[in-house]
Amino acid sequence: MDPVSDPVSPLEQALHAARALVLADLAAGEVAVADVVSLVEDSVVQRRWWVEQWPEGAEFVAGLVAQDVQDALLERYGRWPLCPVCGSGDPHALDVEPELGPDPQWVCHKAGVRVAAVGALGPVTGGGSPS
Repeated sequence: MDPVSDPVSPLEQALHAARALVLADLAAGEVAVADVVSLVEDSVVQRRWWVEQWPEGAEFVAGLVAQDVQDALLERYGRWPLCPVCGSGDPHALDVEPELGPDPQWVCHKAGVRVAAVGALGPVTGGGSPS
C-alpha cells in the first residue's frame, strides 16, 4: 500500500511525538535505560486510550506523558528531572506546566523560571553527552 494514501492519524502523530520528546529528555539526563523506557511505553499506552476518548486533548499528550514518567520515576528511583538552575539548597525536580495544555515546559518553581520545553532539556543539562 502506498504510504501517502495511508497517513498516520493525528492521534498516532501526537503519541509518537510525546514519546520522542520524553525520551529525548530522559537521554539528556542519561536515564534512558530499558526499564525507564518501559515507563514511557506504559504511559503512551494509557494516554492512547485517554486521547481516543477525548481527541481534542491530543495536543496535551506530551505534557501528560512527561508527568506520568516523572511520577513513575519518583515512586521507583527518585526525583527527575533535577533542576539545573538552582545551584544550592536541596535538589528538587522541575515541574511540567501547564499541567493540562499545549506546549508543555519544564519549570523551576523555586527560582520561578522556565527551564526548557519538554523534549529540550539536552542543551540545558549538557545534552547527556559522555564526559
